[in-house]
Amino acid sequence: MLECGMMERDRQALRRNSAILCRQLVVDELLIQSLQAEDILTESMAESIMAEQTSQKRSWRLLLLLPKRGPRAFSSFCSALQDTEQKHLYDLLIKSPEKDGRETHTDSFQPEEEPQEKAGQLVMEITKKKRERSMDSSLPLPTQEEIAAKRARTHESMEFSLDADSPINSPVLPCTPDFYLSRCQQSYRLSSSPRGFGLVISNVTFDPCAAPDLDPRKGGEVDDEVLRKVFTELDYIVAVHRDLTAQGMRTCIENFSRRPEHRTVDSCVVCLLSHGVEGAVYGTDGKLLQLDWVFEAFDNAHCPLLQNKPKMFFIQACRGEEMDCGVEQIDGPKRTCSPSCEQRDAGREGQGDADSRQRGDTGRPRIKLPQRSDMICGFASLKGQRICTAAMRNTKRGSWFIQELNSALRLHARDTHLADILVQVNSRIKEREGYAPGTAHHRCKEMSEFTSSLCKDLYFFPKHQPQY
Repeated sequence: MLECGMMERDRQALRRNSAILCRQLVVDELLIQSLQAEDILTESMAESIMAEQTSQKRSWRLLLLLPKRGPRAFSSFCSALQDTEQKHLYDLLIKSPEKDGRETHTDSFQPEEEPQEKAGQLVMEITKKKRERSMDSSLPLPTQEEIAAKRARTHESMEFSLDADSPINSPVLPCTPDFYLSRCQQSYRLSSSPRGFGLVISNVTFDPCAAPDLDPRKGGEVDDEVLRKVFTELDYIVAVHRDLTAQGMRTCIENFSRRPEHRTVDSCVVCLLSHGVEGAVYGTDGKLLQLDWVFEAFDNAHCPLLQNKPKMFFIQACRGEEMDCGVEQIDGPKRTCSPSCEQRDAGREGQGDADSRQRGDTGRPRIKLPQRSDMICGFASLKGQRICTAAMRNTKRGSWFIQELNSALRLHARDTHLADILVQVNSRIKEREGYAPGTAHHRCKEMSEFTSSLCKDLYFFPKHQPQY
């Protein structure tokens, strides 16, 4: 046993299965926290792992660190695999090579060899082991990043088809004073503390009698907690309400929009997470709440305390029942030009001409605002002319859209305005692909979009407090 390193037997088990681990290992917050609790990883190590942009890079970095983290690292890692429902990888690591008779290098089934084939295999293994002993102890590089990380899944974890990525929880990176000074004049004022108030309504469990067709949204509770955490770190006071009827949602939104405290803050955030159809989301009673009514509750007429202030909406809900099965990309450049999917509110021209002559007490014309402005809304799925697509949700780690929104805000809110952050979210969603072999959701796709009536850049300026 090594004093500061891993036992050679355990090191060899990791090295022998490193290619499979790099492809299949899910390095998420739960696994990392388990290793931190056992003092295998330090906080800085955990942050460096989770800051990697792909599953394979996170796996590779973790596998490089483990052999250097003491004799307990292997057993702690195996326990963490069991805790995170990756028992197939746990079984792979603890399987004895002597009993197995050969090393496992691929996921595919290998037929039993004939006796002469076994003898030849044994010679090859001896040669391979000699070569391995002469190599550096560091682990090999992972396979190509274009291959999506996969893991074995039970029926319970395939409600909507999921790949292996999970939301990161690295701290929101702070804005620098110099960046604030360079952007504050031409962007929305966002310097109040708190920056604003946030409302998250998350419907997870639906009334089986009133809404028998609406299944529980397993993983929805992860989404509302992710949103609460990230917007709290962005200096919002966030209220989370779960499992409301359509009328309950309406009452909650009305009360929130009428809060007198909106006068003293610079913005607001509203997040709605539920089952949905185009233009509406479901309450737990199976009744619909129209999104147009939600936007109206915060427009310049109905919510004057938020006039000229940015109002952010994030809708995690399906907008139809059509699955996006994707299309095969033809030969050519990777970059594609996608048609615009932006929605626009219809203007009402020629109405209220008499109002245009309304004057204040001084006799000078009052400044008028459009009925609805300074809003931005991110949707988890597309509205199209022919189909409205479904949104994807991981029953263990939450929805794709909220995962990517959380990651983008934590990494880029310090120096990127919200519209560009949502473009980054679109790009990440475009790359994702469902993994649920044997179901209609296997290799399915999703595409998010956003609409905007913002009139300036919207920066959060996280953790920056201007000096007055």
